[in-house]
Amino acid sequence: MKRLFVTLLLAVLGWESASACTNLIVGKKASADGSVMCTYNCDGFGFSGSLSYSPAGWHEPGELIAIHGWGPPHEGQYVRQVEYTYNVVGLMNEKQVTIVETTFDGRLELVNRDGLLDYFSLMRLALQRCSTAREAIKCMVELVEEYGYNSSGETLTICDPNEAWIMEIIGKGPGKQGAVWVALRVPDDCICAHANLSRIRQIPLGKTSISSKNLKKIFNPEIDCVYAHDVISFAREKGFFSGKDEDFSFRDAYCPIDFENVRYADARVWSFFRHHRTDMDQYLPYINGEFDVCDHLPLWVKPDTKLSLRDLQQDMRDHFEGTPLDMTSDMTAGPWGMPIRPLPMHFKDSDSLAYFRERPIACQQSGFTMTCQMRSWLPNDVGGVTWFNCDDANMVAYVPLYCCITQVPDCFRPENNPRAEFSDQSAFWMNNWVANMVYPRYSMMIGDLRKAQKELEDYYFADQDKVLDDIKDLMPADRQSYLNKKSIAYAEKMMQRWDQLAKFLIVRYNDQIVRHVDENGQFTRWGHDTPGYDQQFIDAIGKSTGDRYLLKEVIDRRER
Repeated sequence: MKRLFVTLLLAVLGWESASACTNLIVGKKASADGSVMCTYNCDGFGFSGSLSYSPAGWHEPGELIAIHGWGPPHEGQYVRQVEYTYNVVGLMNEKQVTIVETTFDGRLELVNRDGLLDYFSLMRLALQRCSTAREAIKCMVELVEEYGYNSSGETLTICDPNEAWIMEIIGKGPGKQGAVWVALRVPDDCICAHANLSRIRQIPLGKTSISSKNLKKIFNPEIDCVYAHDVISFAREKGFFSGKDEDFSFRDAYCPIDFENVRYADARVWSFFRHHRTDMDQYLPYINGEFDVCDHLPLWVKPDTKLSLRDLQQDMRDHFEGTPLDMTSDMTAGPWGMPIRPLPMHFKDSDSLAYFRERPIACQQSGFTMTCQMRSWLPNDVGGVTWFNCDDANMVAYVPLYCCITQVPDCFRPENNPRAEFSDQSAFWMNNWVANMVYPRYSMMIGDLRKAQKELEDYYFADQDKVLDDIKDLMPADRQSYLNKKSIAYAEKMMQRWDQLAKFLIVRYNDQIVRHVDENGQFTRWGHDTPGYDQQFIDAIGKSTGDRYLLKEVIDRRER
């Protein structure tokens, strides 16, 4: 009898499809310590973030998996199980393979609702089955060919301790099995990113590229590009492309650009690159929609200096600060320099003039955020670390969780993160509690959050060498037990500090004042400040209200 193995691809996670995410990618020679790194802000309203987990295990012959993704229902349809599946924590498995994503949609007429696998089901299956990035690419391609693909356009980051790849995939439309796709290896000395817009343009059709007809050759280390054999011919068939093969652009064929998708999506990539390259302002015409001057960003760049993991975490907190798109530098930031904006993305004034707002890397609608580190020189169980937390990357402390753990810290469990009920046992709700106090009075309050954030992350980073020292003589089972306890302790420390921070903020900023604290951070019995608005907002008041709030003596002096 066949044994049925049901994967709770959504129930385990408590996630819904999020269509506005950000991935940053760092090759091992572009990182300060030689690790491969990638990130994920999973952005989308209406869901509470939590940490997924699926255990390693052996499976019986004939075992099947019922797919429960977020695409259309597929009652009675299954995927064949493999003999052994790996331990997966979040989006990294025990072999340090990591897969994260952003959705670019592209040509929506290419969505095939009859396909069985959505992109997240595809990612999870590959993580459970694969020990390298190349193996994961091959696995996903074969699964899509066999079972069909039902999502819109997707960009995937696929990493292991030695390599980082970027892969783009889109379906072929109703009634057509499979997908068209292309995957490129990110050069080791480069950084790359994607944020809801197709990034791959030309496919290098040379000696180091292979089509899906030769997919078994993907394990040749000289191969750095793999693509669907019909990726160009299918575009011709659909009327998306008519030039020479060497001029084919995946982005232009399957996800044509316009001002909105560039400004909302590639502007995030530009800002990340700008942190680490001094010459990125040459691409401002592209970000501003001047496509006759410039119509793309480079797919990857070599950074001026190598990136640390902490650099990457700061990159995830970006609101275009210090750029022409800075969200804190005009009156739209409100009285206290708030770097976030309410939805919708478009709005009109009373004269029906249409406006837009910027979309930065960090945003209030994040369900969770992660920065993933894969280290080839260490054993897998301690080499792979997902630095994780729920909610806005700018407003949380990243907590290190090791890829071998078999116990999810309580505060990150799906059952402790209900979407419509506050819980002080929930990382999502505790982080939101603090963030939503700080947002409206950002410039006034952010310093106290930064202090707590830095305190925690300083501790976590300082403790990493001790962890390596503690486990070096332990047996594998004892190492796993130690790393379980360590990850749980890290998460508990974060929750305790954030509970303390929330209560501190309520007292210090009660009724719009700022209560004084002493050198130990304790409240003084007396003394407080009454900070006014940010200067840029004060200046805007006069322009919008005229003489409404001018002191009479100022008016009298003017009239004289």
